[in-house]
Amino acid sequence: MSDGDDIGRLVIVGLGGFVAALLGIVVFVVVPGSFAELLGVLLTVGVVLVGTRAATRIADSVFPDYNTAEVAVKGPITRDGGKPGPLPGGVIGATADEIVEQIECADEDDAVDALLVKLDTPGGEVVPSDDIRRAAAAFDGPTIAYATDICASGGYWIASGCDELWARRPTVVGSIGVIGSQVNVSELADDLGVSYERFAAGKYKDAGMPLKELSEDEREYLQGIVDGFYDDFVDRVAEGREMDPEAIRDTEARVYLGEDAAERGLVDELGDRAAVEDHVADLLDTEVSVREFAPERGLADRLRGGVTAAVYAFGAGVASVVADEQGFRLRF
Repeated sequence: MSDGDDIGRLVIVGLGGFVAALLGIVVFVVVPGSFAELLGVLLTVGVVLVGTRAATRIADSVFPDYNTAEVAVKGPITRDGGKPGPLPGGVIGATADEIVEQIECADEDDAVDALLVKLDTPGGEVVPSDDIRRAAAAFDGPTIAYATDICASGGYWIASGCDELWARRPTVVGSIGVIGSQVNVSELADDLGVSYERFAAGKYKDAGMPLKELSEDEREYLQGIVDGFYDDFVDRVAEGREMDPEAIRDTEARVYLGEDAAERGLVDELGDRAAVEDHVADLLDTEVSVREFAPERGLADRLRGGVTAAVYAFGAGVASVVADEQGFRLRF
């Protein structure tokens, strides 16, 4: 931001505070008379504060002091962010629709020339993760993803839609794979005298139900779903990272620390946040000032823990319930 912009901001803020002070004195001191002078002074101070805050917002709009937006993806990714986790206090973290909205707001902001996508996520649901990836890929300007603690599965899916991926040396990166799972309690049901009666239309409607054994053709059908998602995951990452699909398959869904991930081409550069900002400054050929774009959160939302993230870590990744009523769960 230039010296002229600094002066302009100061003029707007100062003028806003002065006008608010005059208005407060007239309304709360001069007009009511001496009876309300003390109260008037207090109210005037309040009006000055409100006016100054409003003027500051106007100044921020007219003379923005940032040129780079940062949007964070933290915790397991879901559509609504409100599903209960499997542990007490565990609540799903990243709300995909809000993240997409913040990326779009940054893209529409004339002051924003570059986007930082901060990733600390083990993954999450398929379509919400893809929505974030698409929003990042559509951003008009340099898009740099940088991973802090973990960038696995759905997090890596998102990173593949960015121009570059940076990580720290201890960052956990990868988990490019798919797992389908179900809990089979058919033997336990037999022991308890619980029987399964089938009322369904369509041969595979109840494939994966926990109260019945899988037949071989049902097993083949569900494995086909897993294989299809895996092929799509590999193709998306290979395209976004400009890598050979076979190199992606050779990882066999392993996770790597940052340095190993960089050697395999899964990460572009290693560095901390300061190094990332220096790189963006080189891309923009100007000093970088970052503004975080984030949805407004209440105190309760901010206090909700990241316990669920630990459950998803090291491969839970882009998790999606293919058929919730069936009990078969599919995760990238």
